[in-house]
Amino acid sequence: MFSPWRLAAGLTLWALGTVAWMPASAAQLVRIGAAHFPPYTVRPEQGADTGLLPQLVEALNASQTDYQFVLVPTSIPRRFRDFEQGRVDVAIFENPDWGWQKIPHTTVDMGLEDAEIFVAQREPDRDQNYFTSLGGKRLAVFSGYHYAFANFNADPKFMAEHFNATLTYSHDSNLLMVARGRADIALVTRSYLSDFLARNVDMAAQFLISERVDQVYHHYALLRPKAPISSVAFAGLLKRLRDDGELLKIFEPYRIDVTAVP
Repeated sequence: MFSPWRLAAGLTLWALGTVAWMPASAAQLVRIGAAHFPPYTVRPEQGADTGLLPQLVEALNASQTDYQFVLVPTSIPRRFRDFEQGRVDVAIFENPDWGWQKIPHTTVDMGLEDAEIFVAQREPDRDQNYFTSLGGKRLAVFSGYHYAFANFNADPKFMAEHFNATLTYSHDSNLLMVARGRADIALVTRSYLSDFLARNVDMAAQFLISERVDQVYHHYALLRPKAPISSVAFAGLLKRLRDDGELLKIFEPYRIDVTAVP
């Protein structure tokens, strides 16, 4: 005779048996925004992103099994909207002052420092005093970047009108503009200049590199409020990579300082 009670009991026992062989929990998917920001993220015309961010994601995934980090393509101007709309969970190599003030987030100090420096064409009578004033000089800058000399105002019209700036999406182009006399000063990250000179050894003697620093990039990771990983957990994963020497292995070749985190 059919018994609903026996059927329910049988299904309960089957479910309990199923749980016994299922994994306790699947890895949480964490989406990291990948905006073109060389050498951190490099967006080739075809193929996957390259640069330091993919290396960091690979190290994060290799160090644990609770989270699966993946890269989601975005852009410098679009990254705010993608973050607010939940398309990405983490914005990385960021600073809370770069337009994030009104966007809810938690902050993780990554313990990484880079710098923005000035580069001019080397000439016999030119020295470090050349970088003291930017007045009357033609600048080549990266579109969308927040520069200290411009009070972190990244508006293209403001940059062009107040600083005679040409805005591009390529540090290579900006350095070549200086080398060819089409710009007087280019601003580049110290990490990118290190990579550029390694790839173009024959050009090193052409450039005068400033001792003046426009700003120091102290990098942070910004997590949206409902991200599948907490700021405490993410900070813990970075600490593990720092303690194991993985961060130093990734970033030291680009003259990015791995610093202590309070």
